[in-house]
Amino acid sequence: MESYTVVRPEHLNHYGHLFGGCLLKWVDEIAWIAASRDNPGCRFVTVGMDRVEFHRGVHQGAVLRFEAGESCRGRSSVTYGIQVFADDIETGAEEPIFSTCITFVRLDEAGRKIPID
Repeated sequence: MESYTVVRPEHLNHYGHLFGGCLLKWVDEIAWIAASRDNPGCRFVTVGMDRVEFHRGVHQGAVLRFEAGESCRGRSSVTYGIQVFADDIETGAEEPIFSTCITFVRLDEAGRKIPID
């Protein structure tokens, strides 16, 4: 799955760069959407995120491109790899800024793990 967002003033930290928490929120949401679309009817929750390392700062106005895809499947869990790229609208250049893997587990209405169909 591919998704895009624009870095706006409300996404910036006090140094004028994209706040890391905003990026992590977007990454989690987009990976969850990809997992949910690939597995209709499954109720997923995030159980883990691999390494969190920001490769470079991102300024206001940058367009971020997110790529998410399944990388591993267990009995009741699924892991999605996600990569984030920053586009420079002026030059068209694209640079990788972040990547990680997020693991989701499928739960029933009572909050118990259940197998993925």
